[in-house]
Amino acid sequence: MKGAPDSLRLTAPASSANLGPGFDCLAVALELRNEVELRRSGDGEVRVVASGEGGDRAGGRDNLFVRAFEHGGGDPAGIEFTMVNRIPYARGLGSSAATIAAGLIAAEAWLSHEPGDLLGPATELEGHPDNVAAALNGGVTLAWTGEQGPAAIGFGDPGVEFVVVIAADELATEAARAALPATVSHADATHTAARAALLVAALAAADSELIGEALDDRLHEPYRAPLVPLLGAVRARIDRMHGALGATISGAGPSVLVWCEPDHARQVAAALDGMRGAQARPFEVAEEGVTVEG
Repeated sequence: MKGAPDSLRLTAPASSANLGPGFDCLAVALELRNEVELRRSGDGEVRVVASGEGGDRAGGRDNLFVRAFEHGGGDPAGIEFTMVNRIPYARGLGSSAATIAAGLIAAEAWLSHEPGDLLGPATELEGHPDNVAAALNGGVTLAWTGEQGPAAIGFGDPGVEFVVVIAADELATEAARAALPATVSHADATHTAARAALLVAALAAADSELIGEALDDRLHEPYRAPLVPLLGAVRARIDRMHGALGATISGAGPSVLVWCEPDHARQVAAALDGMRGAQARPFEVAEEGVTVEG
């Protein structure tokens, strides 16, 4: 087995999960990437240097990337971790999933292990598989948990473009989950299951005409909407807007994901930019998940 490298460089994409009715199972990776570089420091210290989003809360050995690196079997002693964070914290864009996925793959590469299935350990750290599946694999993913643990499959080109309306304020995932009721009606569950199946079919077929109807969720979005004031505002703005197919809460919120016809994301983003202090940005689907060089 080869020895550990002297340095590694990784990138990990943002992701938007749930995608309306696909609660805790559907997600899309987006081309907004955090970067991490690992270098031997020559002593036994663990050093974390971070810039960009959340750079002031980088921490040390308790940093999430370092914890994921350790979870994957890596020893952080004597390594300097330099991070450039571009994915906003607590905005529904999978910042923790990107960090966890990158940390696990970094440990695998640092230890010169053959690439393996990291969805299980990533889900252990994240708590649910949707965002980490997208961060690991790229593209649009459907994740579930079976008898053998978490698993995921990917789709090809979804046939749509995306705009993220990035909220100015943060929203803790715990607060968003606390807003959900313990039970829902059979009618709402049936409605959402049908829309989730329709959305998967539309994505697999790259059929944008079916997207708008498929995005109607009754499982989580109605309960989280009071915590995500952008959702109603965006939906009102894009109603009958040419090229806009619909809007969903991005992850747990408070950002909003807008689904667009091909070649319309830039003009939709321009029309939504600045709403309630938010920044609207078009993003390409990240075809690759975590990348590693070293």
